[in-house]
Amino acid sequence: MLFLKILTILMISTSLHAEERKIEDIYKLNNIKGSILIESADGRITYQHNINDKEAFIPASTFKIANTLIILEEGLIKDQSEVIKWDGKEREYASWNKDQTLKSAFHHSCVWCYQRYARQVGDKKYHTYLRKLNYGNFLTGSDVVRFWLDGDLRISVKEQINFLRKVHTEDLPIQKQHINTLKNIMLSEENKNYRIWSKTGWSGKDGWYVGYLVIDDQTWYFANHIEIHKKSDLEFRKKLTIETLKILDIIQ
Repeated sequence: MLFLKILTILMISTSLHAEERKIEDIYKLNNIKGSILIESADGRITYQHNINDKEAFIPASTFKIANTLIILEEGLIKDQSEVIKWDGKEREYASWNKDQTLKSAFHHSCVWCYQRYARQVGDKKYHTYLRKLNYGNFLTGSDVVRFWLDGDLRISVKEQINFLRKVHTEDLPIQKQHINTLKNIMLSEENKNYRIWSKTGWSGKDGWYVGYLVIDDQTWYFANHIEIHKKSDLEFRKKLTIETLKILDIIQ
């Protein structure tokens, strides 16, 4: 009996190692340096590539997941459809240069929208929320409207997964209605086979694609961080994640 248990463990370990080699090959083939972590809902199945728990990065726009909850909890906006009036200033992306809603601001990663509310939240409350949400290293920095872009806030790939798990299970000190609003906003892909809730992020060399998917009543969490050296690298945030999910036969 003991022999069979040991043999089973060895077989599972060998299988996982083989799958992770395939993931490594994807990154090498595309000449991308990065780290990816994929976990099952119960945490029993984990696939990873190049993970270092001590290594943390600027969250960039993936912080909009937490920031949306904070803004809603503070009552600064009532729901996902309330209009955020454009200030008339032309910015680099055409999609930013018009009125927004919380939903469109999230999908277009509208920086000025979230910066407007960041000023109202203030640094003191952000510190409180970061600890309540157990998000990253809890640090902001000298500029309350930029700390998630180039300030002191850092988060690891594993910490992204831990936070996403709490979002999905609604295990956060945030009103349930606000978590549900966030989930409505985060839903990025829906077809007959699966649904994906996700967010991209980019600041300097840090590129992210994080989220979770539900397929056949099974939930999988994912967080992919890659180094960005040129704009054409941005497509690999999502592309490598989807390719990895396919290689692992999680999606077709």
